[in-house]
Amino acid sequence: MKVGIIGAGQIGSTLARKLKALGHEVNIANSRGPQTISPLASELGITATTASDAIKDVDLAIISIPVKGVAGLPKDLLSNTPVDLAIVDTCNYYPKFRDDPIEALENGEVESVWLSQQIGRAVVKAFNNITATSLAAGPRTDPKIALPVAGDDPRAKALIIKLVNDLGFEAVDAGKLSGSWRQQPGTPCYCTDMDASGLREALSKADRARAPRLRDEGMMAYIRSQQEKA
Repeated sequence: MKVGIIGAGQIGSTLARKLKALGHEVNIANSRGPQTISPLASELGITATTASDAIKDVDLAIISIPVKGVAGLPKDLLSNTPVDLAIVDTCNYYPKFRDDPIEALENGEVESVWLSQQIGRAVVKAFNNITATSLAAGPRTDPKIALPVAGDDPRAKALIIKLVNDLGFEAVDAGKLSGSWRQQPGTPCYCTDMDASGLREALSKADRARAPRLRDEGMMAYIRSQQEKA
């Protein structure tokens, strides 16, 4: 399979490494230009290119950037791609800490629904609730780490579910994209390594009203812990 990844941060680069190891052909792009990620591309044996070229003639596109970067994507990013191209959204919204506040998200719009509206295409939410460390470390076998996959396009969702399983994790169908708030920051399954049973329970216990506050409290705690280590 040919995969185009937009975003060379921790999740994007880790997925690139793991997908290449599975034998997939991988293109990768970032916001600063291919020359800035050519060392990574050379190390992994993948192609560094522009965002538009990264997803040209691919079977799967992955968007793995800070939410604040969505507005900076080329306006014609998807103009030359098939309307049914499978697109994965791994992004997470962190206002006050990394992202500028976005009115729609502050008013409760689901992150991936908003992103889908911005790019004008259906997306599948996946790989957003696992830390880069756990993703890079590889799958556990007993029990397997489970990852939620949410989306509305059955074909695209089936493709991502297979990919998650191929990577050695256990995919859990998390329902429609409108319900993907259950795997956003501040929910019980976020940044936790659970088996399938635990993940399903965590998804069922997610509290939409409390999640933004818990997200912000969690980020503050993380920042304090990093400062204490410094």
